[in-house]
Amino acid sequence: MAGKVRSLLPPLLLAAAGLAGLLLLCVPTRDVREPPALKYGIVLDAGSSHTSMFIYKWPADKENDTGIVGQHSSCDVPGGGISSYADNPSGASQSLVGCLEQALQDVPKERHAGTPLYLGATAGMRLLNLTNPEASTSVLMAVTHTLTQYPFDFRGARILSGQEEGVFGWVTANYLLENFIKYGWVGRWFRPRKGTLGAMDLGGASTQITFETTSPAEDRASEVQLHLYGQHYRVYTHSFLCYGRDQVLQRLLASALQTHGFHPCWPRGFSTQVLLGDVYQSPCTMAQRPQNFNSSARVSLSGSSDPHLCRDLVSGLFSFSSCPFSRCSFNGVFQPPVAGNFVAFSAFFYTVDFLRTSMGLPVATLQQLEAAAVNVCNQTWAQAADTAVGWALGYMLNLTNLIPADPPGLRKGTDFSSWVVLLLLFASALLAALVLLLRQVHSAKLPSTI
Repeated sequence: MAGKVRSLLPPLLLAAAGLAGLLLLCVPTRDVREPPALKYGIVLDAGSSHTSMFIYKWPADKENDTGIVGQHSSCDVPGGGISSYADNPSGASQSLVGCLEQALQDVPKERHAGTPLYLGATAGMRLLNLTNPEASTSVLMAVTHTLTQYPFDFRGARILSGQEEGVFGWVTANYLLENFIKYGWVGRWFRPRKGTLGAMDLGGASTQITFETTSPAEDRASEVQLHLYGQHYRVYTHSFLCYGRDQVLQRLLASALQTHGFHPCWPRGFSTQVLLGDVYQSPCTMAQRPQNFNSSARVSLSGSSDPHLCRDLVSGLFSFSSCPFSRCSFNGVFQPPVAGNFVAFSAFFYTVDFLRTSMGLPVATLQQLEAAAVNVCNQTWAQAADTAVGWALGYMLNLTNLIPADPPGLRKGTDFSSWVVLLLLFASALLAALVLLLRQVHSAKLPSTI
């Protein structure tokens, strides 16, 4: 009897499998996209104080003509910014080699030829271009020569305008905060209904303020129209050259030499020899430069830990006396009404982070930040001693608009709902075969029990 039951099993299973095969042939199919390959891009952020390399990646297809970009890896170039190599342009190019060799390893070899490579220089090179355009050109030519020796798709080395630096920083901040586009739990990209944040970027030689605005700018040079992820944005931006951290410190030093003979912003107990040539070589201190001075002379300067005099010294760097527009920020620069929240990064972050972590001071509000500054300025040298969001990602996001998307790979596939129906029918066929099998077993046992 067992042999008879076993002989019934294969035909029943074959029948179920055959039925499933017939059902599969009846299920409609369609062309579905294969997972897109990854594209890569390299940006060298040549800042005033240092250079960083960022490698980004994004799917070869794009969302509303803009890539969904993520950071793949990064590398800090040793030494100063490329503008510091004005007297040694080949040194600027040589400094990049270590990071470029890393890029050869970080980007898959089969993607080298299609990987765009950009170098964007910011305020340090903008200043060098003002004072010594020949040296600026030589530095860019030297780094261009080196970058073209690598198997990437080199797209150029150039000096970014202050407007570009501000806008790309704003794009970076809002992209990372998912204000442009967000990946939902349903597995699709969608545009959040929240607005954008303004961006404040304190660099080494300049500072930028950028935010979205609804009305046209009175100064057309400060307005930028952007198209990202199918949306248009009207953005106000301005870059204040010579208001970056390093250049502000140089200007304060020049003011202290001429006004006080001591430095109220330096801690009491600290003194040093100041080389006048270093103080006045920057175009940012040109207006403070004495008509006759010995550039090789050294002057002894001491700190006084005086927060009130320090505040006066800083205030002297800003002019609010005239405005050719309906409203201005300072120095006669147009600025529309500020609305919404802001995110501050670069040296803004480093300064606040130092006060919070190294000094243990609360800095959650503007009042606390002001109190912390007064606290630090009151300390002596004995008490205070030994104590990236940049523009590059926004640059790459913008450039993905110019990089054509790969055509999607297609393969035959079936809608999810069709697969559900197929699975249910297949399960039903198996269940029917099992019921039939049990009935056959039951029928086969009945004669032996009579």
